[in-house]
Amino acid sequence: MTTTPHAASVEAVLVCTDLNAMTHFFIDEIGFRIATISPADDPREIVLFDVAGAGRVRLRRGDVDVAGHVLVRRAHVPAGSPVKQLTAPNGTIVEIASASLDVVVPDNEPSLTIVKAPETTDGEFGVGRAGMGYRDLLPDRWGGRFIASHILIADGGEVADYVHFHRIRFQMIFVAAGWVEVVYEDQGEPFRMEAGDCVLQPPEIRHRVLRSSPGLEVIEIGCPAEHDTVAEHTVTLPTSTIDRDRDFGGQQFVRHIAAGAKTVSSVCGGFAERDTGIGAATNGLAGARVLTASDSMERTGTALTHDGEFAMNVVLSGSATLTVETRNEQFGPRDAVTFPAGAEWTWSQWSSDFELLDVTLPDRTVRSAGRSVGRLV
Repeated sequence: MTTTPHAASVEAVLVCTDLNAMTHFFIDEIGFRIATISPADDPREIVLFDVAGAGRVRLRRGDVDVAGHVLVRRAHVPAGSPVKQLTAPNGTIVEIASASLDVVVPDNEPSLTIVKAPETTDGEFGVGRAGMGYRDLLPDRWGGRFIASHILIADGGEVADYVHFHRIRFQMIFVAAGWVEVVYEDQGEPFRMEAGDCVLQPPEIRHRVLRSSPGLEVIEIGCPAEHDTVAEHTVTLPTSTIDRDRDFGGQQFVRHIAAGAKTVSSVCGGFAERDTGIGAATNGLAGARVLTASDSMERTGTALTHDGEFAMNVVLSGSATLTVETRNEQFGPRDAVTFPAGAEWTWSQWSSDFELLDVTLPDRTVRSAGRSVGRLV
């Protein structure tokens, strides 16, 4: 017997009692075409192909209907459009979705959100990608526009990660405790991030987490909340080229090293700040800085507000009282608060080691509540 080799293909196999009805459904409703029928005198299998893509379905006659699930992507469907669902004669759900790779950013639905750190880590961290623990710092995610995570690697050592990238609008990583070794596309050899260091991960930069100390804690903030993490099977890291000024989707990579970084007085009265450089690297899209409370006798900061898209504070060390709207809350390490535009807040009664991570979109929209509305530069 002689066989002829064929290129491998991926197919969905759907078992049905009525081949004719299923065939007409995929042709008339979805836009598929017949590829093969076997055998011709008493069809038991019909293979259909998608004229608008590479997808195929193999319809196989059986004694009972077995419902499946098929996703069909269409270039003409706008990114972010609702997924259309159709039901095939055998009960299979067929979803029609966009083939666009554009980043879809949902409308903003801001709210005053306060999330306190757990007393212990037991049961508070869900298992995320590469076995890392994730705790949500913004549970309602402001309508899906933002995500903020407290990430923990309890045991340390080698991380079961792989080279990957994200389709995002904005994403930053801040080391709150411990250390982590990472490597990034076109940024040279792997390097170690210590507590207080951070990076801006511009859109689609290839990267990988290599290893960490036990008890590594990271704050990750991104937009939008739901975005693709794509495994990279071609680019290996470190890359042979170094291009530290490379443009990634209108942004540049930033590595901020806390040790030796310049500290200046802050518009947030009672605080000094060190800027991470994210504002300049994103052309003002976002900004991040570390605020350190002064040791003044009053220990009361300026009443603050913002008129931007997003403003979040995460306590890095020490403790303080937050007054916001009608609430007075005691805050400690890894407690987080996200302020909607127009909210007014004041930090007071802080300890001598009180330190905050302050992240805003756009950059530097926080201002004194007593000033006229306007973006600070």
